[in-house]
Amino acid sequence: MNAERENNRLPLRAGAMLLLAIAVVCLGLGIHQLTTSGEDPDAGLKAAGQSAQAAAESEKQQEQATSSKSPSSSTAPAADTEGVPELCVLNAGNVTGLAGSVSKELTAAGFKVGETANLSTSSVSENTIFYSSEQEEAAKKVAAAVPGGAALNPRPTAFTRCPEGLPVVVVSR
Repeated sequence: MNAERENNRLPLRAGAMLLLAIAVVCLGLGIHQLTTSGEDPDAGLKAAGQSAQAAAESEKQQEQATSSKSPSSSTAPAADTEGVPELCVLNAGNVTGLAGSVSKELTAAGFKVGETANLSTSSVSENTIFYSSEQEEAAKKVAAAVPGGAALNPRPTAFTRCPEGLPVVVVSR
């Protein structure tokens, strides 16, 4: 009778393996929950973009305050900025602060920079200016002023950043 009972039950080893597998899955889910903490992944990017924009605005205010105190002698010649819309300088590279420094140089050249932020993409491998059909001449003017130069590409329909302005995506100097 004892032999019949053991044939009908799951072997002890199989039961232990099943419990171990369930414990590993629960542990993995717990670690995932702790690391993501239920937040929207885009929320962190938006917050980083807003803080970068706030930092850029405070830098602009400091520059304006400094330039109003003493006349500045600019070493870079002023570029022809007529007909150029507001620029959005986006850092798609690995160099920290690249968009900020390029933004300062473009501002010093006479261009109006509205947004300075990071862009998470692997599809842009060189400095690029995306333009719409009516912005091509303006894009050429900006490309000449971007440190290290920039390629000109028609704006992809999927690219929604900087809808009214001219996006300048920088990867390197």
